[in-house]
Amino acid sequence: MPKSISWRITMIVFFVLLSFLYLTPTLVSNLPNWWTGYFPKDKIHLGLDLQGGTHLVMKVDTQKAVEGYIDLIASDLEDSLNVRRIRIHQINRVGEDAIRLAFYDVNSAENEAQLIKKKYPELEQIQIRDSEGGMVHLEFRMEKKAVQDRKDKAVAQALETIRNRIDQFGVLEPVIQREGIDHIVIQLPGITDPKRAIELIGKTARLEFKLVDENLSASSSSPYAMPDDAEILMEQQSNSATGAVQGVPIVVKKKAIITGDLLTDAQVKIDSQNNEPYVAIDFNSTGARLFDQVTAANVGKRFAIVLDGNVYSAPVIRERISGGSAQISGNFNEKEAADLAIVLRAGSLPAPVKIVQNVTVGPSIGEDSISKGLMAGGIGILLVVLFMVFYYRMAGLVANFGMVLNVLFLLGALAALGATLTLPGIAAIVLLVGMSVDSNVLIFERVKEEIRLGCTPKMSIDAGYDKAFLTVMDSHVTTLITAAVLFQFGTGPVKGFAVSLSLGVIINLFTTLVTTKVVFDSAFSRFQIRRLSI
Repeated sequence: MPKSISWRITMIVFFVLLSFLYLTPTLVSNLPNWWTGYFPKDKIHLGLDLQGGTHLVMKVDTQKAVEGYIDLIASDLEDSLNVRRIRIHQINRVGEDAIRLAFYDVNSAENEAQLIKKKYPELEQIQIRDSEGGMVHLEFRMEKKAVQDRKDKAVAQALETIRNRIDQFGVLEPVIQREGIDHIVIQLPGITDPKRAIELIGKTARLEFKLVDENLSASSSSPYAMPDDAEILMEQQSNSATGAVQGVPIVVKKKAIITGDLLTDAQVKIDSQNNEPYVAIDFNSTGARLFDQVTAANVGKRFAIVLDGNVYSAPVIRERISGGSAQISGNFNEKEAADLAIVLRAGSLPAPVKIVQNVTVGPSIGEDSISKGLMAGGIGILLVVLFMVFYYRMAGLVANFGMVLNVLFLLGALAALGATLTLPGIAAIVLLVGMSVDSNVLIFERVKEEIRLGCTPKMSIDAGYDKAFLTVMDSHVTTLITAAVLFQFGTGPVKGFAVSLSLGVIINLFTTLVTTKVVFDSAFSRFQIRRLSI
């Protein structure tokens, strides 16, 4: 056998063995422990439309992230001015990305402007002007690039936070990825409680500890008459007679003394006295020190524990707490307490997220999709096989052999990539079967033309493959371009279709131009073929 044929056969056998090697984890559920140490362990994952689950598209409110960052700068500047005993009339955010300070004299404003430029280089000074009331107003705005960077970081942080929450929720093989500028796509296969998962993912989980303002009454104070450093929130309280939970207004200091960023752990525990669940939290060294200082300085006062703008509880500080631990109790059951602990451990979202698409597929629908997809694919392949054998006889068997290798190589490639197989992906495989035999039909018709011109069988095969090469290549390249566009702009199952189609096009070129050709070349090298069965 010529060397040119031997190395091509060796390459085909290698790809066959490699495909079976990568498909083993998909085909065999219980692999021995030694397998994962030496051989591939990735397998083909089934999409939501095949096994059921929840598909979410969430939008991150990046504008809120920028506003929150400006508010942090304002709070930091206010603390710095107070420490240095510099009098200031007002400091507040203007719009989404600007901050305004009102000083009593121009010298303080000019000196502070230089310090702000040095400490926050992303802020650019807009103006410094005198007002009618004798105040000097200083205004800064974030640079456009800094605003965009802050928005990008907010989406990236939201992506990581959501991933941490889902990992702790216990979902197997979730898909969490960024899409576009501010969207996040989440796929939760096989989930049994989608409502709980959605609540867990979408909760901002901004934990804050704020002092209650005992000098103001929420019932008698109008929100419009509130001091700049105070706000009215709702405290969750249960009616002892009916057990119903209702919101009671409470006035708290606007500035948070401690935030959830300083937490190291959150665990659910049961109160031994009333047998109700609560969340025990531990602070890091900075949080423990702040908690110690605040409780020591405010014994006898109420301390509000605020989560996402709602007061869970507002206990009285009985004594100094120096252990770096606290507890969150409220009107929740053990499952709600467990979810709260998960979001606190995973961290708060940098900005609110909103669900813009929510699709839930039941497991029975997924099983029905698999059975119908396999039936359609099986019928299609059977009809193609019968047609090729009937019309092209022995050459049709060669084309069918190439088609089988096509499907094997494609499944092996999907397993190697750890890809997700969706119902459109199955459609792409069936389409690949048609493309495979279509390429061979082009070649075989060329071969027939050469035979009618009086060429020998060997010359007819060689000429048929050579003359059909450009046509086959052109059709595959145009299909590949279409698949690339679908992958770039498509979402969810459409991307799955594009991946399967792209791999199938590349593999089909190999099987059409190499595999089937080597079968003919091998036959001509072994036998004296005087007439082609085509």
